Amino acid sequence: MSDTALLTHSPWPVLSYDEFRDTQATLHRWAQIVGKIRLVQTPWVNHSWHVPLYLTARGLTTTPIAYGSRIFELEFDFIDHQLRIQTLEGRTETLRLAPRAVADFYRELFARLESLGLEINIRTMPNEIPNATPLDQDREHSAYDPEQAGRFWQALAQADRVFKAFRARFIGKCSPVHFFWGSFDLAVTRFSGRRAPPHPGGVPNLPDWVAREAYSHEVSSAGFWPGGEAMPYPVFYAYAYPEPAGFKSAPVRPAGARYDATLGEFILPYEDVRRSPSPDATLLEFLQCSYEAAADLAGWDRTALERA
Repeated sequence: MSDTALLTHSPWPVLSYDEFRDTQATLHRWAQIVGKIRLVQTPWVNHSWHVPLYLTARGLTTTPIAYGSRIFELEFDFIDHQLRIQTLEGRTETLRLAPRAVADFYRELFARLESLGLEINIRTMPNEIPNATPLDQDREHSAYDPEQAGRFWQALAQADRVFKAFRARFIGKCSPVHFFWGSFDLAVTRFSGRRAPPHPGGVPNLPDWVAREAYSHEVSSAGFWPGGEAMPYPVFYAYAYPEPAGFKSAPVRPAGARYDATLGEFILPYEDVRRSPSPDATLLEFLQCSYEAAADLAGWDRTALERA
């Protein structure tokens, strides 16, 4: 299917982990390179909110990044399949998104940054990926299928839209809807306002203090993940930290939702949402039910935290 056909097809595209897997592995690492550039150039914000990427009408962006008094931005464009670097001065550099080793992508991107007068250094070990190869040395991952990348972006765009409608119902502290390049998922997180017990850490290639700061307060979180070896199909997920007693047996709807003991999360297959007569309503039901299970079992002050 062509890119044009993709854009005129169903707004919830067909996604297959088996077909996307190799492209996903490469794109995950490309996104880490871009995300780490934002990370090193941005002041720390609570819960690592200074590091994610955000949906655009063409792909994913860092949003504007400061370099001294200068400003630049990086955007993955999944329509023209390029990475654009744009500066406040009006200068633009582009990299073609095509099959190429992660190490080659790394070298070309930093050469383009240098040509723009942007001297930046990042930690090259990928985060949240076990047994990872440094990004500047990775020649194993090189697949890129434009159709599969486009499908993934279209799914993210639909999820982003519904997540923002769900977020609007909450007036307590809540994260933006953002894409974490470490875990490679789109997420939105609500907070009760109460402190949480220290997180145990143990996330591959992520300092424990980062996980503990991220989960310093009680949360109900939901998101979209395109799948992995432990869950070889795309899913929507929802979890609570700390998990209240009775959460895993809570009656979360719709019918396809279930608690996965390995992940410690409720999951709803993306395909169940896509095939639903009303995908938006089906996804919102899952988001609301899983939040209510977390909030009610943990005794959140829902009257103070929710929009009437």
